[in-house]
Amino acid sequence: MLDTGKRSAAENMALDEALLTARAEGASTDTLRFMQFSPHAVLVGLHQCTELEVRLEYCREAGIEVNRRITGGGAIYFDETQIGWEVVASRRSVRAGSMEELYRVMCAPVVRALRELGINAAFRPRNDIEVDGRKISGTGGTFEGDALLFQGTLLVDFDVETMLRALRIPAEKLQNKEIESVRERVTCIAEELGYVPEVEELKRVLVESFEREFGFEAEAGELTPRERELFEELLPRFRSREWVHGVRRAPAERAVLQGVRRCEGGVVRAQLVVEVPPGVIKYALITGDFYAFPRRAIPDLEAELKDTPARGEEVERVVREFFQRSGARVPGVGWQGIARALQDAVAKLELVEQGMRAEETSEVFTVLGRFTEVPQVEVLLLPYCAKPKWCELRHADGCRKCGGCSVGRAYELAESLGMRVITITNYEHLEETLTRLRGEGVRAFLGSCCESFYVKHQQDFERFGVKGVLVDIQSTTCYDLGRVREAKAGRFEGETELNLQLLEKVLRLKRTQPPARP
Repeated sequence: MLDTGKRSAAENMALDEALLTARAEGASTDTLRFMQFSPHAVLVGLHQCTELEVRLEYCREAGIEVNRRITGGGAIYFDETQIGWEVVASRRSVRAGSMEELYRVMCAPVVRALRELGINAAFRPRNDIEVDGRKISGTGGTFEGDALLFQGTLLVDFDVETMLRALRIPAEKLQNKEIESVRERVTCIAEELGYVPEVEELKRVLVESFEREFGFEAEAGELTPRERELFEELLPRFRSREWVHGVRRAPAERAVLQGVRRCEGGVVRAQLVVEVPPGVIKYALITGDFYAFPRRAIPDLEAELKDTPARGEEVERVVREFFQRSGARVPGVGWQGIARALQDAVAKLELVEQGMRAEETSEVFTVLGRFTEVPQVEVLLLPYCAKPKWCELRHADGCRKCGGCSVGRAYELAESLGMRVITITNYEHLEETLTRLRGEGVRAFLGSCCESFYVKHQQDFERFGVKGVLVDIQSTTCYDLGRVREAKAGRFEGETELNLQLLEKVLRLKRTQPPARP
């Protein structure tokens, strides 16, 4: 049993790597480790892009350290009250026939410990521990040779407000767990018990629970000489900007085509640097809040995609053959989810070929097909939040075209092309509208929404059955401000701005484009 106390994020991440490497070398024994963070920290998953997941300016101002885990998954916030627990062991020591079984087996001691404290905890597939539907511990792991590292957080007295400000909470996670707000989907020991237990008491209960579940007796210890040697060697790398920011960032001097796909096991984002012409992938970046095993699987796949023709069928073939050959696994996503995100990115080449700038293509999303597969659009859907708060028609359909906002120009443009325009006033109205349009035989629509809304409702848009194109909006959104619930009900008080230039470009393309190519 190793208690490394409160350490910086860089030190804790370096210790993770040192302990795992030493166990893989046979230079240490199976270990149960407790860790805490000081100062508080944000940790992104191995496959995530720091800038996309963390509000870096806020973290700098608040003194929150930012670092990267050696395991996959999403970004998490660690305040000084939380307890991190992890098992570093030989894979032979843990009897689990599948990844799903491994998650259940490794979470069982923490569930037992919480129940002994009087908390009604339970394992929630795929990798969480919950209390009456609210998350109290998240887990994840990785392998190196014959060794595994499996770790989790235990929320003791959690600061939800700071977490919301520090993280760019992915909206898609909220829908996956069918929870409307982060505040509703997490709980902590203090909230469940009504007081904050002593840290040493919590650790004692956890140790005893691990002993009973796995049938061993834990002996308190210190870092072995090899672990300490590795830790000192590794610490500069985990303190480096290259580790925290650079290792998952696409080159800034290259245009990037982006695709995104929401799956049961997380969101996959693909960014491709493509030479045009001849249409060859020169750089691939695959990020998201998923778990991949082994942890080198995604970087290895990225390397294999280099110099692949930027065609959907070629990308699918490379991904499928890589997963078959390597035995890599991405629970809840599979090779198909990875391939679809990459294909979404490749499909953006059609937009470049039609005269759109590469950077603009990341702000265009399609529903039920590639851009050229979407027929001529017949209806324009606009969000109510793009109308000024003083507008008497903000929460109603229609527009007086007074010139006071971007919506009026969009109405004028669409009507000049003989299109209907509808202001969407809440989410239920969107569902009703698309259902009605499908019944009327409308072949395709053009709409405007933020990327977070599109990703969260990607499957809903497909379920409605009407092909379409969506253009990202330009300003701060309800997702940025944590006002998703109000926006869904049509009560968002903020004002957004349509990307009129891009909306007009897409609109003219979709009213004049030639038939889809095979």
